Amino acid sequence: MNEQAAEQGSVTLRKTDSAVADFGIDTTTLSTAEAVRDYLARLRAGEIGSLPALLGLVALVVLFSVLSDVFLSLNNIANLLAQGAGQTIIAIGIVFVLLIGEIDLSAGTASGVAGAVLAMHYVENGNLLSGMGSTVFFLFIAMLVLAALLAGLLRIWPGVAFSLLGVLITVLGLAANPWVEMVLAVCVGVGIGCVTGFLIAKIGMPSFVVTLALFLTWQGVILQLIGEGGVLGISSSPVLDKVANGNLSTVGSWALCVVAAGGYAAVTLGGQLLRRRRGLVTPPTPLVVAKVLALGVFAIGVTALLTMNRSPSELIEISGVPYVVPIVLVLLVAGTYVLTRTTYGRHICAVGGNAEAARRAGINVTRLRASVFVICSACAAVGAIVYSSKVGSVDPQAGGLNTLLFAVGAAVIGGTSLFGGKGRVADAVIGGAVLAVVSNGLGLLSQPAAVVSIVTGLVLLLAATVDALSRRRTAVARR
Repeated sequence: MNEQAAEQGSVTLRKTDSAVADFGIDTTTLSTAEAVRDYLARLRAGEIGSLPALLGLVALVVLFSVLSDVFLSLNNIANLLAQGAGQTIIAIGIVFVLLIGEIDLSAGTASGVAGAVLAMHYVENGNLLSGMGSTVFFLFIAMLVLAALLAGLLRIWPGVAFSLLGVLITVLGLAANPWVEMVLAVCVGVGIGCVTGFLIAKIGMPSFVVTLALFLTWQGVILQLIGEGGVLGISSSPVLDKVANGNLSTVGSWALCVVAAGGYAAVTLGGQLLRRRRGLVTPPTPLVVAKVLALGVFAIGVTALLTMNRSPSELIEISGVPYVVPIVLVLLVAGTYVLTRTTYGRHICAVGGNAEAARRAGINVTRLRASVFVICSACAAVGAIVYSSKVGSVDPQAGGLNTLLFAVGAAVIGGTSLFGGKGRVADAVIGGAVLAVVSNGLGLLSQPAAVVSIVTGLVLLLAATVDALSRRRTAVARR
């Protein structure tokens, strides 16, 4: 009996050792050297993330600062932040769609429709019936009601709420108010996303075909609303104008710096401490502290520069962090939280990795697939608010082909995979910065639009090539 007990104990011990060998990484804290070796090993295995985009961004900044004396001027830095904000915000929404292995080619013109409705509500003092004409007006209301019904069938309740809110604002004919106009634009974006998501997720139509058809449809809607050669100006509204052209006060700028850097430090260091207390794997504390300090120094340096007077005229003072910075930061933090800290975000990554396995695990794949298109179109509407504010008007070309391509390009260049399952919201911000630097730098060098398009296309092609090669290398490493 003692020998049998000893043998069973030996078997149990071997099983325990095997479990520790298999899952020991979950309860092991890496040293700095081990973390560096692990990171290098993942790079060799093809898990490169946003590293190529970051290296490319640094190289572009150095290149343009050498070729142009104006590139690193305070005025141009602030202009650079506002210049790429609109397409970056649209790219944030596209990241959610790319993560499930789909594509939304209508995001650009969907943002154009939202911008056109916003501008028309402002110009017509809330009387959309007069601006649209009775036929288009009632079709517009019918589209929002249909969007609410489709969202209800899919149980996407925010889609129902925003679509019906858009109907309410339209029917009541509320007087022109910049905050009402911005809410209405988001409602239009959400409604468009509900229709798109239903056709793709519930009906089962290919996303490429659906969104290409809607790209053309929304382009026609914009033309119908504004008219060929027409322009709807919004620059006379101080609030709408300041969205992309205004700046925080000096106090507000430093408050943003403290909240952003301090919040990041609190979340990062707090998470590190909590994981160590629970005995979970953690990166080396010196590396975590160094990352927090580096971000803090960067935030302080940028804030200090932007709070200096950058006006070329001695009669006017221009200082402060542009309003678009906190807008992008809020979307970045919210999107990152959703993808990394919620069940919904984990389900998105699961569907992108293997939709059939996710369905068998109990995930409502249909609802989830539809919801990401709602998020994408909502972000497109916010992007429309920003870029409409930047140019001060909305024309029939709003949200055209370049807007879409630059937004998709920003997500892919930043490191989000076109094949699904891999990507972060931060990728859109990094990729948007790369494209903004390319456009801004070549503009300062007086390069024609043809050169800008060629260089931007080559950068996107390079990013797609890196993505394909990294996936191939990762597949080989896992065999």
